[in-house]
Amino acid sequence: MIQRALKEVIERQLYHGKAIVLVGARQVGKTTLLSLLANESNQPVLMLNCDETEARNLLENTNVAKLKMLIGTNKLVIIDEAQKVDNIGLTLKLIVDNFKDIQVIATGSSAFELRNRLNEPLTGRKLEYHLYPISSAEIVQTYGLLEEKRTLENRLIYGSYPDIIQHPEQARRYLTELTQSYLYKDIFSLGDIRKPELVEKLVQALAFQIGSEVSTNELAKMLQTDSKTIDKYIDLLEKCYVVFRLSGLNRNLRNELKKSKKIYFYDTGVRNAVIQQFAPVSLRGDMGPLWENFFIAERKKRNHYNEHLCNSYFWRTTQQQEIDLVEECDGQMTAFEMKWNPEKKAHFPKSFLEAYPVKETVVITPENYLDALMTP
Repeated sequence: MIQRALKEVIERQLYHGKAIVLVGARQVGKTTLLSLLANESNQPVLMLNCDETEARNLLENTNVAKLKMLIGTNKLVIIDEAQKVDNIGLTLKLIVDNFKDIQVIATGSSAFELRNRLNEPLTGRKLEYHLYPISSAEIVQTYGLLEEKRTLENRLIYGSYPDIIQHPEQARRYLTELTQSYLYKDIFSLGDIRKPELVEKLVQALAFQIGSEVSTNELAKMLQTDSKTIDKYIDLLEKCYVVFRLSGLNRNLRNELKKSKKIYFYDTGVRNAVIQQFAPVSLRGDMGPLWENFFIAERKKRNHYNEHLCNSYFWRTTQQQEIDLVEECDGQMTAFEMKWNPEKKAHFPKSFLEAYPVKETVVITPENYLDALMTP
């Protein structure tokens, strides 16, 4: 079994008087992680799967007396797919406030729904964590450095979902099922999606634009709709863990691009699946942006699992000077340039280095990327 970095993070926070909320896309391993926590717990555990009507009924419209009977002598309460329970925020608040020796963990595939139900009742009473597809650091920890290096190109093409890592021979089938059965499920259930086919076309358009600035007005023209609809659908795609935004850094220089953004996929396999591009690395013409997407997503995992708080940006000027990734932490910045070809030179513009408090500049290639992902 792949060792998940978030397991140790969550274990450190157990029984400290906070509800733990675990969110993440479907099929990334949330239920497996919960089962592992339950099996290794030295306390009695109550697990409730809210896909089941009976479990939902037990948690809805409840009170302290009913919860006491439900929990019994259990000390760890795990509620899977909690967003499906009406008033789940109030239920968790009752547990946190009235059962001081009980640890509750709630999970959900839809952060949008779950956060809406939890935020106000659980203000100051929860810790939230995001489980991503398998990270490079987790592969090194589980299988070793050689396996991480050996499978890198395969993961760039087919991604890092647990089923795909563990069954690489069936990667294309799993990805097809994932994108067809799960990718849009939460999005279509969340809000007023009047044109489902438009969402699919938008995802495909974003897949072709990774590494480039994204204009909602241009996307709207391309897809024959309005920019408000594009903004709404991108927001839903982000809340359902399909894509994430990277904003442009613009504080000091007049020629910095304003209100610009790039959009990346949480998983490069999903990105390749929606446009059906599974060609091997040696035959691809998009390795630059694909490598950029892969590293930025991996760095996002690394920062979250290490509880490393920072702001992330890209930087670009009207003169086309650019830096792929800028991380700001404690008032200092680290600038990253991603190059798939180690022999290709990278340039960090002098204007950027003089305008910002830059601690370090790093060129990321397949030869050294783990240095930036394995360090705490």
